Amino acid sequence: MSYSRRIVCLANSRKPHGICVAGREVLGNGYGDWIRPVSNRPTEEIRLEEYRYENGREARVLDVIEIPMIAPGPRAHQTENHVIDAGKRWSRKSALAMTDLPSLVERPASLWLNGYSTYHGKNDCVPETHAGQFSNSLFLIMPETLNVRVQTENVMSGPAKKRVRAEFTYNGTGYNFIVTDIATEQAFLLRDEGVFPITGAYMCVSLTQAYEGDGRCHKLVATIIG
Repeated sequence: MSYSRRIVCLANSRKPHGICVAGREVLGNGYGDWIRPVSNRPTEEIRLEEYRYENGREARVLDVIEIPMIAPGPRAHQTENHVIDAGKRWSRKSALAMTDLPSLVERPASLWLNGYSTYHGKNDCVPETHAGQFSNSLFLIMPETLNVRVQTENVMSGPAKKRVRAEFTYNGTGYNFIVTDIATEQAFLLRDEGVFPITGAYMCVSLTQAYEGDGRCHKLVATIIG
């Protein structure tokens, strides 16, 4: 089966060996469900050569993109996945204006299941055994408060390294997620360690598959827009 989907790109985040792109489907009368283009590799990442347009430019957040697909590829709570046709180029059709984003904002009561945290995070993971209750893995939200924190952290393997986190409140609850948004992460890693307030921003948040050997699905900030 071969088909295409037109999405407005709302996430462009790093993954090992590639990136993760996601967005809402663009329909004739508005916006539809979330779609996450994935590859048929075991870890599903999209590689650079697969998300370049014919002119060589890379897909960007807020681009409206036509993407050739070969099959839906839902995986556990990541029901939004569709496998790309890696032999065909993506096509940029237009771009969404920042003023259009309010119509895409979602208002879930909470960001999946709260009460579970990593060492440096807050409400930033879900035990794999509990993730089956969810049928979605993406939201576009507008947090009530947002600070970007740059700090050095110990990691499970290898030396400590500088990382970028989003500390925010949503619906009265505090959260602290790792930022995997490529543009935001690169910009803030150039800064000294510290806390940087941001106002009026939108965020795409994502719930990962369980990490190997970890037993938890992690919540990430896939994009900060604003």
